[in-house]
Amino acid sequence: MTIRLRISDLPALRARTRRAGKSIALANGIFDLFHVGHLRYLQGAKSLADVLVVAVNSDASTRRNKGPGRPVVPEGERAEIVAALSCVDHVVVFGSKTVVPLIRKLKPDWQVKGTDYTPETIPEAEEVRRHGGRVAVAGDPKDHSTTDILRRLAPRRRR
Repeated sequence: MTIRLRISDLPALRARTRRAGKSIALANGIFDLFHVGHLRYLQGAKSLADVLVVAVNSDASTRRNKGPGRPVVPEGERAEIVAALSCVDHVVVFGSKTVVPLIRKLKPDWQVKGTDYTPETIPEAEEVRRHGGRVAVAGDPKDHSTTDILRRLAPRRRR
């Protein structure tokens, strides 16, 4: 069963997980119009650790990162969809521009990004390594994107 957390719950989760001798992977994203690329990314992230925490961008954070008109799906629904996946153990919604504040609280063993990154280009890598964690890339090639789906749908919506 997936548990939805508050950011303030992350240090306690880390402590419990460490006491149990288990590892944590942190994945993050907007997850607007959930597609197979999202699923493959999260399944790959889970394969790296015992516990997968997924940080979902809030509506306000999504607008800052993607512009007006986004997200299409509200944060509560996006978090609910992600939480329904069997590979996800915990979901947290965050409002910052980046996931660095969560990394500082959770101190994950792995910070996992999709294949639009490489281990060398993950923006949070230095912060993760500062706590002894590692970074990784997971998922299939970046052939799926919500932005592309919305572009393909736009001409149809005008009819």
